[in-house]
Amino acid sequence: MDVLDAVRNAVLVIIRGSSCVASIETAVEIANGGINAIEVSLTSKDALQAIHQIRSTLPDHVTVGAGTILDADDARRARDAGAEFLVTPGLPDDLHSIVSTGLRTIVGAFSPTEVRVASQGGASAVKLFPASSGGIRHLSALREPFPTTRFVPVGGVRAEQVREYLAAGAYGVGLGRGLVGDAADGGSLPALRLRVARVAAILEEEHAR
Repeated sequence: MDVLDAVRNAVLVIIRGSSCVASIETAVEIANGGINAIEVSLTSKDALQAIHQIRSTLPDHVTVGAGTILDADDARRARDAGAEFLVTPGLPDDLHSIVSTGLRTIVGAFSPTEVRVASQGGASAVKLFPASSGGIRHLSALREPFPTTRFVPVGGVRAEQVREYLAAGAYGVGLGRGLVGDAADGGSLPALRLRVARVAAILEEEHAR
């Protein structure tokens, strides 16, 4: 599935784990819970191995990408491991080289200038990061001059805020530690299952409107 389809009016879950096995198990639980977009940060333990295994394990309707892409070398290594999309934490100097890998690229930005440069540089969507610094008001303000930009707020977003961000015009919403918890570090998978179910219920309610 194309990440833009998977994230639209939905969530992108960011996994940043200290255990490769736990990261894989976490991704499986997230996918089983009905969430179809999963990002594995390259700061995770054995991230490329995790991406490869997750992509090999999950069905095609789940899209798997790589996050914390800092440069073109990161992008190429992630692509070769099986990543289907890329996510940068900020505006990279060599954005063109990253986009040139041919993968959808969600580019991190916060200010109007960064949003403009990211959009003109070929970003498929803009990762509004850190979203918690400006909140929903910041998203709303940026959408005024950039009404066609696909904004995906990430960073400090709580599960219960998903509905508010979508109502404010977010294309999709990124959830990290607030949803994953310690599962990718070997923590409780049953607890993760409950958190995923709550988010899935929120999304189901939104889609029913």
